[in-house]
Parts: sequence; C-alpha cells; structure tokens
Amino acid sequence: MDWVIPVRVGEPAEELRYALRSIAAHVPHGRVWLVGYRPSWVRGVRHVPTRQLGSKYRNTTLAVRVACEHLEISDPFILANDDMFVLRPISEVPVLHRGPVRDVEAYYEARSSGAYLRGMRETRALLAELGRPDPLSYELHVPLPVSKAGMLRALDLGRRLDVLHKRSMYGNLSRIGGEQTADVKLIDPRAAVPEEWTFLSTLPTAWRGEAGRHVRARFPRPCRYEGAR
Repeated sequence: MDWVIPVRVGEPAEELRYALRSIAAHVPHGRVWLVGYRPSWVRGVRHVPTRQLGSKYRNTTLAVRVACEHLEISDPFILANDDMFVLRPISEVPVLHRGPVRDVEAYYEARSSGAYLRGMRETRALLAELGRPDPLSYELHVPLPVSKAGMLRALDLGRRLDVLHKRSMYGNLSRIGGEQTADVKLIDPRAAVPEEWTFLSTLPTAWRGEAGRHVRARFPRPCRYEGAR
C-alpha cells in the first residue's frame, strides 16, 4: 500500500525526516505521497500540493479528500502524520482503536476543552444519528489503513462539522473493527519511550526531549527519501 502523509507548510520539518526514515527501515510499502507541502530536502516521494487556507483540521481533511480522489494513489492506502514513527519492523499496518468515544471524551473533559473536544462530541452525535450509538475512537497517533470509498463517504456525511474526527467517522461507518490500544503520543520532554511500543508520535515538547533523542538515535542514517540538509 502507498503511504499518504498530510504535511503543513514549514521547514525544516525534522520530525518528517525521521518519520520517513522509520518507514523506509521498517515497513514494506509502495510509494510515499506528501499531500500539502513538500520540504525542500525531500527526495523520491510523490507530491500533491494543496491550498492550506483553513484551520489545521480543515487542511488535513482536505488533504485526505484529495488523496482519496487521486487516481494514482493505491486503494487502500496508509494514512499517517508527519510526526509518526515506526519503531520496529512490521509486515503490515494493524487496525487499532482507542476504545469507546465516550471514554475518550471523558478523558479529555477532565483535562482540556476547545475545538478538538467539541469536534469529538459532534462527531459522536453525528455517528449516533447514523446508527452508531456507541462508536469507537480511531483518533490514535498511529498509521491507519484507509479505503478510499469508505473515507469519502465519511467526509461527505461529516462535511458540516468544523472539526470532524474523520478517522472515527470512517472507522465506525466502515466497521473496520481492530484492536484496542492506548495512544502513543508523548508530550512530556522527560518521558521515556516504552520498549514495547511499535509506534510513537511526539509533540514538539517531547521531540526536543527524551523521545526525540530516542528517535534520532534509532534512525541516524539518511534514507532514500531525503537529500542534503
């Protein structure tokens, strides 16, 4: 399967550099597609530019739609982020979820508020209207296998939401199932990466801390997807 990575505008995009190294080292795959922006140092990937004029949520939703409508991108494909790292060799990307949305919603309600939580609630309510009263959350920071027709249906039905949780919309409407797991996004710069993790994602705080050092040490050599710094 091809890998599709939405990329926001900005250089040098060091997390993307190491995400590409991890894919090249550990995952059998077809082509890699960057949708949105392509940093100047990237080589050997396909690129589909998009206009990034909205919020980060709208920009990534547009990128996913563009990927689903692109005739050359494989169907299905693997949807990933530019800060997702594959830490060990895998033969295929598993389908993973975070458990019921109601539980994830309660977790965020105790810690934060804002657009992301509102989008979670609105997506859950929409899924209930569509016959999925107790949906699963697929909002994990791990790669996700995506069927084009299923994702386009999810995006069309969720078009009116400003912050659509598109992975969850897709996963529940397409009944993709999967295995429950905890999220692998690290925030704390002091947090160590658990040895058993296959996937890792980082916020900038963690990238500048222990997790970032872990990833850079694991993938010290350039891969076929990068040119000179």
